[in-house]
Amino acid sequence: MSLKASDKALVPFVSVDNMMRLVHHIGIETFLADLARAIEADFIRWELFDKTPRVGAHSDVGVIELMPTADNEFYGFKYVNGHPKNMREGLQTVTAFGVLSDVYTGYPLLFSEMTVLTALRTGAMSAVATKHLARKDARTMAMIGNGAQSEFQCLAIKAVCGIDTIRLYDIDNAATEKCLRNLADLGFDITACDSPEQAIEGADVITVATADKDMQTILTDNMVGAGVHINAIGGDCPGKTELHRDIVARATIFVEYPPQTRIEGEIQQMPPDHPVTELWQVIAGTAQGRQSASEVTLFDGVGFAIEDFSALRYVHEKIRDTPYYVDLDLIADPDDPRDLFGMIKRAG
Repeated sequence: MSLKASDKALVPFVSVDNMMRLVHHIGIETFLADLARAIEADFIRWELFDKTPRVGAHSDVGVIELMPTADNEFYGFKYVNGHPKNMREGLQTVTAFGVLSDVYTGYPLLFSEMTVLTALRTGAMSAVATKHLARKDARTMAMIGNGAQSEFQCLAIKAVCGIDTIRLYDIDNAATEKCLRNLADLGFDITACDSPEQAIEGADVITVATADKDMQTILTDNMVGAGVHINAIGGDCPGKTELHRDIVARATIFVEYPPQTRIEGEIQQMPPDHPVTELWQVIAGTAQGRQSASEVTLFDGVGFAIEDFSALRYVHEKIRDTPYYVDLDLIADPDDPRDLFGMIKRAG
């Protein structure tokens, strides 16, 4: 589906409806496992990408961000917001769209919704981290925070890592009931818990995905035992964390892109030189992940543009020869590239 100079400049657009149809066509667990592989493949090529912390416009109620990156073939960016107060108003906390472009021509190749796709790629990213950092015998996960991201986390880590027992907790019982209902009949042994302490009993993996924009301590140091792997994915902007500082201090920490994570992640609580390992190095085999069964590993995940690039690249490949997109007349295409005005004049 690459764009050639002779092609009419129509841009494939994947709507929310078509994204959902594509997911059903592929199968959600297959989709999540495929996305995890796409992310791993791009993380192995990490050094080939242009990298920059996301560009954010912060306000008292949320943040709007642009997340750009490029390799030598494609350029991609995502527009995304994070507004925790939206849920109280019947709106999504996170919404997004994205673009994938041809580096050679600068023409867009794909325009896509990314509210659904971001949820899928965030789950896939946690699954990648869990695969490389959790104990190989891990089978039980505590899911703390049962909002819009929770089911994607559970299904992705099941599809990639074999987790089959889930312990759910949220301060809002309705959120837990929603998650329990959505995950029913999908191959899990699920327990709804009354406290985070109850949820983490016997958990090999703890995934924390809360939405409040605050310096929280969802987990305290005495709650986290030896050998646990933690995916801390809710702390994704300055002034927003989920873990007590003492957990961060004693865990072996793995991050996506340190210049961004030190501003937005759990490690914003630590000195600027606090040691971390970049996850891409573990995936590429140039750094060690978990070193012992008793070690506490922490994936301080804030989301990085290469993951969205991977998701857009994957969707661009998968919509080929399917009905799950429409062409948008997005790019002006005059017969003579120098005569844009003439094109307008003749249209009258």
